[in-house]
Amino acid sequence: MRPVDLLRLLLLAAIWGSSFLFMRLVAPAMGPLLTAELRVLLAGLALFAWFRTTGMDIGLRVHWRFFAIVGTVNSGVPFALFAYAALHIPAAYSAVLNATAPLFGVICAAVWLRERVTPARVAGLALGIAGVAVMVGVGPVRPTPQVLLAVGAGLAAPLCYGLAATYIKLHGAGIRPGAVAAGSQIGAALTLLPVLPLWPAPAVHDPALLTPLVLACTVTLALVCGAVAYLLYFRLVEDAGPARALTVTLLIPVFGMGWGALFLGERITPAMAAGAACIVVGLVLLLDLRQLFRGRMPG
Repeated sequence: MRPVDLLRLLLLAAIWGSSFLFMRLVAPAMGPLLTAELRVLLAGLALFAWFRTTGMDIGLRVHWRFFAIVGTVNSGVPFALFAYAALHIPAAYSAVLNATAPLFGVICAAVWLRERVTPARVAGLALGIAGVAVMVGVGPVRPTPQVLLAVGAGLAAPLCYGLAATYIKLHGAGIRPGAVAAGSQIGAALTLLPVLPLWPAPAVHDPALLTPLVLACTVTLALVCGAVAYLLYFRLVEDAGPARALTVTLLIPVFGMGWGALFLGERITPAMAAGAACIVVGLVLLLDLRQLFRGRMPG
């Protein structure tokens, strides 16, 4: 991996790791549904405008059904779930739970794509499950029913990512990744609109919650953690290959825990570190990172 690609990888991990910090600050004022809606709407509009200026047609009219399904499963629902989790558990917890996405991806691929599950992948799955159990069971947050429900939401979100990845493999042939990103964000924004009244934003009843910090974090969550991060990721995939780009998953928990400790005063306990380490080692087994050192992966 070239130095410039490594810098992009670290920057991308730092950006995506910060999204859990921003959700902790935004969700109490906006509520889970409006937090997710604003995140996908602003990101989708920004990406759509960017690709229009570069002359790329994302094919909204042709692929609208695909974008609506992928957007709902890959963005709308998981973003709302993580925003709900942010109300009750530390940002570090959510960042570590997010890292289980490849674990669910392996399970979904085995069930629907009939991909072979090797002994290494079984070990990786076991380590991932153990990591979550260690973090939740002996972590710094008492496992109350409310916390366990939030952890469940934080696990359901990466399950959605695994389902979406499988659906894209089955039905997304010929649709460019950039088009999927922009179209799915717009699709998610449209599908979330009808359910917004189910969880009104607390700021509706208490406008004092809409501080300049909350508004700035909302915009940053959408434009930086959404639009800019997607563009960085696609460039990394193009230049370094998809396998190397996927290693960003290993780094997001590190930055997520770091940002939470730095800006929110969250404690990083040995149990959290041990749980995160189990998940990261499990991901290494799942992704077979030895391939990364055998030359550039085909893009």
